[in-house]
Amino acid sequence: MTLPKVSVSEELAAAFCAVQPALPVAVTRMCDAVLMDVAGLCVAARHTAYVRSALQATAEPGACTVIGHAGSFNVATAALCNGTAAHGEDYDDTFEGGPVHAGAVIIPAVLAAAEQHGLAGCDVERGVAIGCEVMCRLCLVSPKRVHKAGFHPTAVFGALGAAAGVSSALRLNETQWFNALGIAGSMASGIIEYLAEGAWTKRMHPGWAAQSGYRAARMARAGFTGPRTLFDGEHGFFHAFANSNGCDFGAMVDGAGKEWLAGDIAFKPYACGTMAHPYIDCARRLVAEGVVPGDVASIECKTAEGIVHRLWEPLEAKQAPPNGYAAKFSVPYAIAVGMLRGDAGLMDYEEAVVHDPAVRALAGKVRYVVDPDNPYPRRFTGHVRVTLKSGEVREASQGHFRGGCDEPMSAEALESKFTANCAYGGWSDDRALAALALLRGLREASSVDLAVLRG
Repeated sequence: MTLPKVSVSEELAAAFCAVQPALPVAVTRMCDAVLMDVAGLCVAARHTAYVRSALQATAEPGACTVIGHAGSFNVATAALCNGTAAHGEDYDDTFEGGPVHAGAVIIPAVLAAAEQHGLAGCDVERGVAIGCEVMCRLCLVSPKRVHKAGFHPTAVFGALGAAAGVSSALRLNETQWFNALGIAGSMASGIIEYLAEGAWTKRMHPGWAAQSGYRAARMARAGFTGPRTLFDGEHGFFHAFANSNGCDFGAMVDGAGKEWLAGDIAFKPYACGTMAHPYIDCARRLVAEGVVPGDVASIECKTAEGIVHRLWEPLEAKQAPPNGYAAKFSVPYAIAVGMLRGDAGLMDYEEAVVHDPAVRALAGKVRYVVDPDNPYPRRFTGHVRVTLKSGEVREASQGHFRGGCDEPMSAEALESKFTANCAYGGWSDDRALAALALLRGLREASSVDLAVLRG
């Protein structure tokens, strides 16, 4: 195979190293919003068993903050634990067209780098913007194939995104920047077997990617080299993680550094898998329009083929998930709690709710049919067709993800989500407001000090 004179990684390095300090307004707003969202989620999850376990296993002293916990820790601990907490309840940001959860990877990586290296708020903003942008662009190269190959896109794209974000925050030169990506390509990992029984590994994927990307950037800065042909080589990244050589690298490279996808990062109104959200909206709408859950005989949903293996099958297991985490990746469960409880928030995935006989009975009535014309992954849609015991049929459809670019969450809604997450994690209103003031001013800070977020 003839190697390219200028590789895809080199093109990305040239584009993103040339990004000017003044970012587009939409990107700046995204950086502020995703920082606030991730911080609130870390607080919400701070007392969970999986966060306690991750912190106990990895805690080593250093200069960095694990949000919601007293003390200071080294970079790897902070990046891993904050990434795990941010993604642990599946309530974090997403990207329509992916899906990936960029904030849960990039914020922990860049904040840890900022504390370790005494960076300014403008460095954080640059790192967050470019890291998130790289993750979004990676989604366009070979849509759906990474999931089909058995890997978690947030995990494997996240290592590269974190490397790009930290490299950009540290102001690495072009050669160091593409070397960091190349190194991170050999650190990327994350399989989706967590789906089988609701194991915790998906929760740690963003944290593992965050600490890997940081390490890759540091190694590149010290002169360690990675493959220049990470993407376009014979044994490249997508050959490994997507079983594919038919990649559209132009979709990733074209407009890089000038046209920004990350400004459209979406935020979740529900604490579960993204593609379940439109179904919850449909279920709630039907109840608001008079459907009584006790009168339901059966429910049939149209769905995209691309989400069946994660959110619909095996159907019996999705109708009766074994635990709260498994329930987050079940459309039948999401529809049932949406109809019976009117929401799908953090409390709706607690174990007592998951094992509620009424919820399980209703979830057991949900089936699906594949719609060959569904636009996934470009758009996330929902459809719920209810047949009542009387024989009457009621139906609701939604062609977009609420919280995404067609119906974004307002600044007020995002702040309300932040304060609610802080309350769920046991912080007082005063603690939440102090944290919010810090986060709002972070971009303008001459140096990053996250002490307010500790304890």
